[in-house]
Amino acid sequence: MLKERRSKSGYEAAGASHPGRVRPANEDSYTFQLDESEAVGNFVVCDGMGGAAAGEIASRIAAETMLDAMSADPLTISRMQQAVACANSNVYLRAERDPELSGMGTTLVALGLRGRNGWVANVGDSRCYRFRMGKLERLTEDHSLVDEQVRLGKLTPDQAAVSPFRNVITRAVGTDAQVAADIQEFETMPGDMYLLASDGLTRELSDDRISRILRPGNGTEQLVAPEQLDPAQIVNNLIEAANQAGGQDNVTCLLVHVF
Repeated sequence: MLKERRSKSGYEAAGASHPGRVRPANEDSYTFQLDESEAVGNFVVCDGMGGAAAGEIASRIAAETMLDAMSADPLTISRMQQAVACANSNVYLRAERDPELSGMGTTLVALGLRGRNGWVANVGDSRCYRFRMGKLERLTEDHSLVDEQVRLGKLTPDQAAVSPFRNVITRAVGTDAQVAADIQEFETMPGDMYLLASDGLTRELSDDRISRILRPGNGTEQLVAPEQLDPAQIVNNLIEAANQAGGQDNVTCLLVHVF
């Protein structure tokens, strides 16, 4: 189901999630909120893991907890750290109470916007990208075995893309009593687009392909003015492209346009 919303003072967002073409269930979750009167926005994507419905439960708990914890102002790096810790604790404690959910966990990527200030937090391999002035930049680093090997120079990006260990993540929310999140603060600019996505998108589409879909005009040769961007259509195009490329996993996209 696609959700779309626009604030009166600076942001518009759209998100959708699809099970893909192979998986019988969808363990991804996403949620967001925009203040109708102020330039305030909070956005979260989680990709759950675990047996039966455990992954779906973990991602939903983490996403909802993170969103609630981010809602308190002022938003700071410390507040983002506390929000991740709260999400981790809620997932971990739920699994401890229910043996059937033992070992469940989830990735998490969250974006907070206040005026022209932004914060992003991530655990695992769900990503946040920024598309600015025609250039796509990944703001997060994957906490995965192959991505860490790439950063150490032990694998090339092409080797990592076909590695049998590419699904192995090195950090997750809820699998341990504590987790370390990467958190950064930055400034936004009018015209920025921020894409939060699970690995069901990034495993199927290269950064170049994502960039072309994000271009005004949705990857076509005919450009449109930034104020005419349609985040909902772009989200649909991203998910459709991932499914056409194989759709091996659940795919979730949450796109935020700053204006």
